[in-house]
Amino acid sequence: MTVREILKMGDPRLLRVAEPVTEFGTPEMEQLIADMFDTMHAANGAGLAAPQIGVNLQLVIYGFKQNARYPDAPQVPETVLINPVLTPLSDQQDAAFEGCLSVPGLRGLVPRWSSLHYEGVDQFNEPISRDVDGFHARVVQHEVDHLLGILYPMRITDFTQFGYTDVMFPDLDPNDDD
Repeated sequence: MTVREILKMGDPRLLRVAEPVTEFGTPEMEQLIADMFDTMHAANGAGLAAPQIGVNLQLVIYGFKQNARYPDAPQVPETVLINPVLTPLSDQQDAAFEGCLSVPGLRGLVPRWSSLHYEGVDQFNEPISRDVDGFHARVVQHEVDHLLGILYPMRITDFTQFGYTDVMFPDLDPNDDD
């Protein structure tokens, strides 16, 4: 088990646009993905993007059956998504509170597309194509934003709805730092 350091907001590496993945099925890619899942699970994350651990590649992972940081969220299938492309399925957006492993201890109200189509490939270069909505759509958008150098606070439109998790959500487990 290799848990990698998660970069925090302020690190300029989080602001880069990630490079496309061009090699698939390599031992290095398998190790990176295993490390990302180990890191995400150790931090109770819902997802993790390669740039969050300093790897400038278009690679995100996400998924869980239950997540202590988002106790009311429905299950999201564990997924490895490489070189993703997102397409909104309508103009409808919903706002919900998000946290981020790179922005620990804070949450903010973030508008996101309510439903979207995403496609890309997995670690073996096999195509992935899904239509999703709700929390699944939110997680994918949040993680793909990392590949564009965007952190969720950059999407907040009302900063009165941005603050410390323990103040805004005192009932959440204090050991589950965002």
